[in-house]
Amino acid sequence: MILDGKLKPGDKISERELCEQIGVSRTPLREALKVLAFEGLIQLHTNRGATVATLSAKEIDNLFPIIGALEALGAELACARITDSQAAAIRKLHDKMIERAQKKDWLSFSKVNRSIHYALLEASQNPELVNFYQQLEVRIHSIRYQNEESGAELERSIVDHENIIQALEDRDGPRLAALMREHLGHKADAVRKILGISDQESS
Repeated sequence: MILDGKLKPGDKISERELCEQIGVSRTPLREALKVLAFEGLIQLHTNRGATVATLSAKEIDNLFPIIGALEALGAELACARITDSQAAAIRKLHDKMIERAQKKDWLSFSKVNRSIHYALLEASQNPELVNFYQQLEVRIHSIRYQNEESGAELERSIVDHENIIQALEDRDGPRLAALMREHLGHKADAVRKILGISDQESS
């Protein structure tokens, strides 16, 4: 529910409703919530239950450059190791993402968008890198793929992806790495805007 965007950052989590939806008692549910809190997905509040975790300006400034660096490294490795069929599959995902954007199917758009990033990382053939990335990416997932963006920002995101796919098809590792860092920087800017974080707060 958090990862698919049904629960937004700051939303209160109802233990009663969750117990009914997934058919478990409160004891195992609370243990699961502790795990989610440890992973940074939710925040536990004494006597006030749990809420979906929000990101502070500092966390955005800290996390996005790290994730951008990991994606850049994975993409550069992928350029040297990816097969033609894998590259073609990523191109198809990109085309599908654009189609979903045109239909304003934002949930599907976000899922395909995320699939592109993971497909690039998987093509690096470095499972340790992928696992480390997953541990960090899950913390920003619920906000990273929100699409409460202006038309200009959405267009920039699509252009970023087109440039990324082209660099991948050209097997231009250094350019692709630079594009990944730039793309994550653009996304961090969009997230700050969604959360209403000013440049002063982020500095």
